[in-house]
Amino acid sequence: MLQSDFFDNETEAIIDLNVIYGAGKHITDKCLIIFSKEIHTYLLEHYDCEIIGKIGACNGNIPIYCLEYKGEKIAFYLTGIGSAVASSMCYESHHVIGATKYIMFGSCGSLDKVATKGKFIIPTESYRGEGASHYYAPSSDYITIKNCDVLAEVFERIKAPFVKGRVWTTDSMLRETKGLVAKRKSEGCIAAEMELAGVQAICDFYGLELYDFLEAGDVLGDSGYEFEELHNANHNVGKALIALEVATYL
Repeated sequence: MLQSDFFDNETEAIIDLNVIYGAGKHITDKCLIIFSKEIHTYLLEHYDCEIIGKIGACNGNIPIYCLEYKGEKIAFYLTGIGSAVASSMCYESHHVIGATKYIMFGSCGSLDKVATKGKFIIPTESYRGEGASHYYAPSSDYITIKNCDVLAEVFERIKAPFVKGRVWTTDSMLRETKGLVAKRKSEGCIAAEMELAGVQAICDFYGLELYDFLEAGDVLGDSGYEFEELHNANHNVGKALIALEVATYL
């Protein structure tokens, strides 16, 4: 079956989140999507946090916390890895707490270490090399990251260094082959990651706003694989502090 067959906006979904979670609530409007357990722990230890909901799963419920930053209530949760899981959790959290503005930040693999060195990456488009996005938007090679210019303006205000460019969302980092890397680079992609296309598609489908930025850690280069900076990119608390600041501008 081709991915073009995945999208169906003519018939109703069978699963209703009201049956699973009860009626949706509106507790707070802004929410951080966090990938790093260390960053998640930092927020819990340095801010007064309360649990305002949970995302259910058979392998363990995911609590949604809320903290106050500069007078604003901002939610956050530790998401699963991968497009399918991260996109589903985003929409489920929307149902549970009512958030409509999501700030997502994580690490990525650089495809152009000169362009990304010392800078955060604000994606402009993402190659849809995963499955989830094709259920929420008609198939195409790329999906537009529609709030990239808004986020870039915020980064300029807070003086955070950044570069804008296309990225590649993949379902399998183990199959980021030399040939595929070369194709994506030829199309202008400067980084590879695993969630953005799916999360953007589900946000577009349900009318939510997504603001995404990345920090390059490993490098997928012609000379081989470099991963010395991966741990820092994964767990750099500075990203969370930037995300909190971004939330105040939205």
